[in-house]
Amino acid sequence: MNSRRERNTRAALFDGIEEGGIRASSSYSSREIDEQENDRAIDGLQDRVSLLKRLSGDVHEEVEAHNSVLDRMGNDMDASRGVLSGTMDKFKMVFETKSSRNMFTLVTMFVVIFLIIYYLTR
Repeated sequence: MNSRRERNTRAALFDGIEEGGIRASSSYSSREIDEQENDRAIDGLQDRVSLLKRLSGDVHEEVEAHNSVLDRMGNDMDASRGVLSGTMDKFKMVFETKSSRNMFTLVTMFVVIFLIIYYLTR
């Protein structure tokens, strides 16, 4: 589907530019025919240039929108990194200030509760 769209766009841009693409009747002089061909070619080129300007403007707007989304995402990531860093610092402080006796008591209680549940379910 995308290749069909590219062919249509390409055909619109390059239609009639090929050699021999424009013919005139033989009743005019060579100079008048050349001027008419040039006028038609100029009109066609002006249409193509305006089409390309519109397309490039659309691309520019799309790039600007994506850049603003990426900037916001970067700012949000920086903010969340700060929050997580603060949380990790608090965890480190809690674990460093705990005495080894409290940790030993906590681990022992978990082992005892596990053994009680194991023997009750068996």
